[in-house]
Amino acid sequence: MGEADDGWRISGDPHFPVNRGRLCIKGWSATELLQHPQRLRQPLLHGQPVDWDTAYDYITERLRDLLQRYGPQTIGVFGSGALTNEKAYYLGKFARLVLRTPHIDYNGRYCMSSAAAASNKAFGIDRGLPFPVSDLALARTILLVGGNPLETLPPMAQWFEEQRANGGRLIVVDPRRTATARTADLHLAITPGSDLALANGLLFLAIEEKLVDLEFIRCRTVGYEAVRRTVLHYHPARVEQLTGLPESALRQAIRWLAEKPSLILTGRGAEQHSKGVDTVLAYINLALALGHIGQPGGGYGCLTGQANGQGGREHGQKADQLPGYRLIEVPEHREQVARHWGVDPQSLPGKGRSAWELLDSLGPKGIRALLVFGSNVVVASPDARRIQQRLQSLDLLVVCDAFLQETARLAHVVLPVTQWAEEDGTVTNLEGRVLRRRRVLTPPAGVKSDLEILRDLAHRLGHASHFPTAQPREVFAELCRVTSGSIADYSGLSYDRLEEQNGIFWPCPHPDHPGTPRLFAERFFHADGKARFHAVEHRSAAEEPDGDFPLYFTTGRTLEHYNSGAQSRRVSRLSRTCPHPVLWIHPELAAHYGIGDGAEVVVETRRGQAAFQAEVTSDIRPDTLFAPFHWGDAQAANLLTQGALDPTSRMPEFKLSAARIVAVHPPSPNGHPAKEPA
Repeated sequence: MGEADDGWRISGDPHFPVNRGRLCIKGWSATELLQHPQRLRQPLLHGQPVDWDTAYDYITERLRDLLQRYGPQTIGVFGSGALTNEKAYYLGKFARLVLRTPHIDYNGRYCMSSAAAASNKAFGIDRGLPFPVSDLALARTILLVGGNPLETLPPMAQWFEEQRANGGRLIVVDPRRTATARTADLHLAITPGSDLALANGLLFLAIEEKLVDLEFIRCRTVGYEAVRRTVLHYHPARVEQLTGLPESALRQAIRWLAEKPSLILTGRGAEQHSKGVDTVLAYINLALALGHIGQPGGGYGCLTGQANGQGGREHGQKADQLPGYRLIEVPEHREQVARHWGVDPQSLPGKGRSAWELLDSLGPKGIRALLVFGSNVVVASPDARRIQQRLQSLDLLVVCDAFLQETARLAHVVLPVTQWAEEDGTVTNLEGRVLRRRRVLTPPAGVKSDLEILRDLAHRLGHASHFPTAQPREVFAELCRVTSGSIADYSGLSYDRLEEQNGIFWPCPHPDHPGTPRLFAERFFHADGKARFHAVEHRSAAEEPDGDFPLYFTTGRTLEHYNSGAQSRRVSRLSRTCPHPVLWIHPELAAHYGIGDGAEVVVETRRGQAAFQAEVTSDIRPDTLFAPFHWGDAQAANLLTQGALDPTSRMPEFKLSAARIVAVHPPSPNGHPAKEPA
């Protein structure tokens, strides 16, 4: 950060190897939030300002009562991929040692969980990109499935630009012609929900055209024969019927992709489905069969957007994991963590409910109290009206946030917290590069860090010895010790080392270790060192269009806003540029319903209705509607989405709901939808 006449401003670091000084519009304007007039500076109890002792007394008394009367299974904790590694670690430790509850999960379950589960199955490890981001520029061809980095990860666009300048090609799979798809050499406007069929169809063609790398398959993988037999049923005619893509485009794509080195990247468009894990496995199968993985510029990777989407799931705030990617149901892993924490392994709770299942179980017959750190669940979760009703049924809802966002408005207690520029910590980016976040401003009076809140509550609840500090440096040192010997081994890291370098890649098992930028150059992380193929079949979504709901509805992000919009909607520059959600609708469909640009359109699914302003565009399929999910109340796209879950990752099916248009109104005078849907 640098200082300007009108206050603080952001400046990029041209020497930082990931973004090389580039930021997106959200980053450039983030300082406005630090002294925003709507920022919370005092705890709220039932909506009224109180001091910290009063707020803490209320929380601890209610928690003690609920624990005594109903037991730890009735307490839930919901975290965030926006929390630092230190906070994620402390939050998981707090849930399991202080509250003794198994029910902790986080909003990252809605982000990378399907890709993470698939990577663990195929490679024995999960890291978003198992290679440095600079490898993107080395690829002959990039196949990008369900991602739009030009708008959702703008600083990364430079690597795609450099790849193109080097003579590389880009193939984008997306039902919309996004900003990224407009730059592609080949845009495959796929039928929503058919990404898995496309992957199997491409592998069919690779086998038919003898493009597979049989030597790589023999030496470095197992399970290929079962996959080969499966994909032989995905001939071009069948795949065209399922995906809507012509055979000529499929053949062009596989011929380009077979050139070495090439990369396959998946994003939320492929992963946020009830078959998201199998879909990612199908694309990993393709990358393995072509022999790309392990060489610079080749392989498979997953794109993520949250500030700590990678680190947030490594250290214990996920229902099935302990710090270092250890699994809570593996006795050896429980013993290793319990030894560091000084507790009996049997005292640690087991696996809890995933994010959606946790929220859907709120109420008198399930989880009666919920602590939320850094997440706006009522906007970000599918079937949002149902989740709001669940939250309103709680005996205790505590929300830690800097602003009174939609979830906080429902809370019994709201605790004001520090923001990014006011605290030290670390985050781990999508490459697995652990980075220092440095405090540059003194937080305003009246707010506390999440670490302080967790320490204070732990002390009041009788666990002071397990939470002796709220200093990020000391918490990080503890985290590093606890991860020793794990898959995500941070034990060789320290604040001092991170200060000296532009981040260090995990695993880093000792202080002299340089870190591991590329994971699969010599072996994979299964015991035999080989990657696993997995035979997977296309299947229908949990909800397909029919006579009553004939359209596909899908969601995503905009350039200007971030996740639930709890912060970005408060930034004047961003809210002026993008003040409300727009509904992408194809001209043919718009003509059928008499919809013009700017009209108010009410969309309905089996969960409810939401109102949007129409944007008529040929950049979307005629059978598909799209709206971003950054808004709440009547404009919440997640009023329409569903809670159908992937059986492995427990990822909700955000990207596909059967929908219909139920009302069209002329544009409102203020330019955005004003009517509350019925």
